[in-house]
Amino acid sequence: MPPYAGWDPFGDIQSMWSDMGRLMAAAPTTGAGAWMPIAEEAETEDAYMVRAELPGIPAESVDISIEGNELSISGELSEAEHGKVLNHRTGKFSYRTTLPMDADTDNIDADLTDGILTVRVPKSAEGRRRKIEIGRGHQIRGETA
Repeated sequence: MPPYAGWDPFGDIQSMWSDMGRLMAAAPTTGAGAWMPIAEEAETEDAYMVRAELPGIPAESVDISIEGNELSISGELSEAEHGKVLNHRTGKFSYRTTLPMDADTDNIDADLTDGILTVRVPKSAEGRRRKIEIGRGHQIRGETA
């Protein structure tokens, strides 16, 4: 019997179509006409970093806010601000990310240079990695002999 006997190519296509539908339904939406900037998140020893590509968008058109541990970057670029240029996004944009619990949300810094927005969120002292020394022959607090 040939190896492809019993194979239903249309069944495979239907399965892929269903998978794509589930993926698209699960994708986050930003609202009608809104777009999400390309962004990356990174962690350094003492901070969390978010970099977003916002070419041609002035700092005055960008809003950065924090609610709890959710960082939100949003704004709008109208055609009047940028002119009618092909292949350039206009309209509202939005990007959200949830910061870890050790983020020091009271000391956030942001900079927009050459179309790249960099947001630096320091880690609280409790969240920074540190080496724990191991004692020898010492009683641990709370331990009873």
